Amino acid sequence: MIIAIDGPAAAGKGTLSRRIAETYGFSHLDTGLAYRATAKALLDAGLPLDDEAVAEGVAAKLDLGGLDRAVLSRHEIGEAASKVAVMPSVRRALVEAQRQFSRMLPGTVLDGRDIGTVVCPDAPVKFYVTASPEIRARRRYDEITGNGGAADYQAIFDDVKRRDERDMGRADSPLRPAADAHLLDTSEMSIEAAFQAAKIIIDAALNRNA
Repeated sequence: MIIAIDGPAAAGKGTLSRRIAETYGFSHLDTGLAYRATAKALLDAGLPLDDEAVAEGVAAKLDLGGLDRAVLSRHEIGEAASKVAVMPSVRRALVEAQRQFSRMLPGTVLDGRDIGTVVCPDAPVKFYVTASPEIRARRRYDEITGNGGAADYQAIFDDVKRRDERDMGRADSPLRPAADAHLLDTSEMSIEAAFQAAKIIIDAALNRNA
């Protein structure tokens, strides 16, 4: 069983994905962390972020089983990751690694930007999790300030819009819902409500496969 979950930043797909994986005993992969880990490896080694061949070599050796969310969530790593994530050869290397991960038993949950459309187009269950840019920016703002950090809502909102435009406008694997994805708009929906809606769909798919 492969569950593919796509959507823009701060829509809630990561929280939902982890909850689904924990409930069903499936392995979970936040594919965005793979790009961040590639960028971090380049930064740690003092390698350039604009050399596609070098970045591809790093991506090809990446271990998807040991990604540290806390370390990789740092802002400077995210900025670096946005540069390597647009490189076609890096994407190809990581997509192949993600496909290998998706075959783990008894099942997997992968979340990202192109899981249902590119990485696992044959996944039996696909979700597209979204929310308005204003709501997503507010969630990021509340998360940062709730952890004691300083944040500027307008700057975060502008960053959310920029990332959306970059993700949706790139030529290689743009962010878009798969034709057969179930839409979950969390603008006015709690994560619990989104999980319960997803659970109905997943249980039906599991029953079909039984």
